[in-house]
Amino acid sequence: MTEEKRPNVVVVGGGTGMPVLLRGLKDLPIDLTALVTVADDGGSTGRLRNEMAIPAPGDIRNVIAALSDAEPMLIELFQHRFDVCNGLSGHSLGNLLLAAMSSITGNFNMGIREISRVLNVKGKIYPISNDNMSLHAEMEDGTIVSGESKIPLSNKKIKRVFLSPQPVEPLPNAVRALNNADLIVIAPGSLYTSIMPTIIMPQIAEAIKNAKCQVVYVCNVMTQEGETTGYTAADHVQAICDHIGEASVDAIVVHNEPIEKTIREMYAEENASPVVYDIERLIGMGLQIIEGDIIDPTQPTLRHDNYKIASLLYSLLNK
Repeated sequence: MTEEKRPNVVVVGGGTGMPVLLRGLKDLPIDLTALVTVADDGGSTGRLRNEMAIPAPGDIRNVIAALSDAEPMLIELFQHRFDVCNGLSGHSLGNLLLAAMSSITGNFNMGIREISRVLNVKGKIYPISNDNMSLHAEMEDGTIVSGESKIPLSNKKIKRVFLSPQPVEPLPNAVRALNNADLIVIAPGSLYTSIMPTIIMPQIAEAIKNAKCQVVYVCNVMTQEGETTGYTAADHVQAICDHIGEASVDAIVVHNEPIEKTIREMYAEENASPVVYDIERLIGMGLQIIEGDIIDPTQPTLRHDNYKIASLLYSLLNK
């Protein structure tokens, strides 16, 4: 008797939301693939990009840590950030290891593969591209802001984002993973600076739009100043569709419980507020709405609960 084929789940994105999602999914009976943004240009990542002309390692590093089954101390070491006042100040050890391994193997993707093997990563991790790319935003007033870290600081309404230099070529394995997926999940994260850089390359957008499986967007719980101020859940989905094509998203996962007043007040200091779930508009867009209490109450800031969200997504495979 042959072993039953495990479903292929592909998670796309970056930022702080993606690792949370992956931690919950990694122990499920699935073949898991993470397609990660490489457009970050701030901090340690930005310095390494400038000095070594490699794609951004920061988001990749966090995904490796999330999917690793290595000893906790080894993962802590991998995530360690130097704070001494010298040339290492601000650098993460994981970023330096990724840069070094990329130099040894001659290829960023191969460097990720070797580090993943050493840290016993569950699943596959692919950068969305091997290219050293930059993110730009065209604002509603027509101005162009360049650099992932600078876009939210402009405090202007974003019309669209795009990459340079053109054409940016996606990693063939990334396109192949999307074509073979049984479920595609767009992870929560900064809409324009973490999610969009991962999906707007034409071949990636085409693969998502023409996917044979369901495409699910796990919606952010709070708005983000400089990116999604005033955005409803439907606005988030519409922005994705504006960039990669209408009807690209089939379902949306939303948190359906009130946010505690103390948490709302803390986020209000950052000009962030709970995302309004405009249910009727979402239904009008033809979306399946998957509601649940998916926030981890033990965290001091709003974070999706690893296991609740993983269980919700896994249930879609069984339908």
